[in-house]
Amino acid sequence: MNVLALETTERVGSVAAAADDRLLWELTLDPQKRTAQSLAPGIEALLARVGWRPADVDLVATPVGPGSFTGLRVGVATAKAFAYAVEADILGLDTLEVIAGGAPPGVERLSAALDAQRGQVVAQTFERGQDGWLEPVGSAELVDVEAWLGSVDAGVCITGPILRKVAHRVPVGLAVLEPEYWAPSAAAVARLALRDYTRGRRDDVWRLVPRYSRRSAAEEKWEKRGK
Repeated sequence: MNVLALETTERVGSVAAAADDRLLWELTLDPQKRTAQSLAPGIEALLARVGWRPADVDLVATPVGPGSFTGLRVGVATAKAFAYAVEADILGLDTLEVIAGGAPPGVERLSAALDAQRGQVVAQTFERGQDGWLEPVGSAELVDVEAWLGSVDAGVCITGPILRKVAHRVPVGLAVLEPEYWAPSAAAVARLALRDYTRGRRDDVWRLVPRYSRRSAAEEKWEKRGK
């Protein structure tokens, strides 16, 4: 099973190639360019690095949200176009699960959060199951940053890109993962996609769409103007 994994929810994205459970290569996209400009060249460079033709890809995987509006649209649209063109299967993953999937093995309980702007985060708790995977507990919530930090129980590690902004506001006593684990990665996308594919999950290339934590500012303005 050859997996092409994309990660475009952050300002600087990444792509990865994996053969079964073996990561072959992970490439960080050009930070000087927008994702829409760097993603296709990054995929081309990755495939050349691992010696694959596009048709060698069996499964394309990408986060579908939450995340930045533009990043999600670019990632999902590219994944769908690539999968359709080479007749590969496709899987969309939850971004918070991807972050949790990149945590080190010793973490048993985790709260991951993404910046939702306007002083809010999308956060979810995870616990390690008997199979070794960090599994979601309950649903993700859109809450104020302070409410999230105040709700995390003792013994739960916190992580996520939002910590780049609010690490200095973390209450004393809360465990924080090292910064290298905060952001989602294409390598984690590949691992989770293979896990879900092995479990029998499949997505429809025609129905896969981004999942946002809230409507865009433009949509909210339009609705307000309409009222």
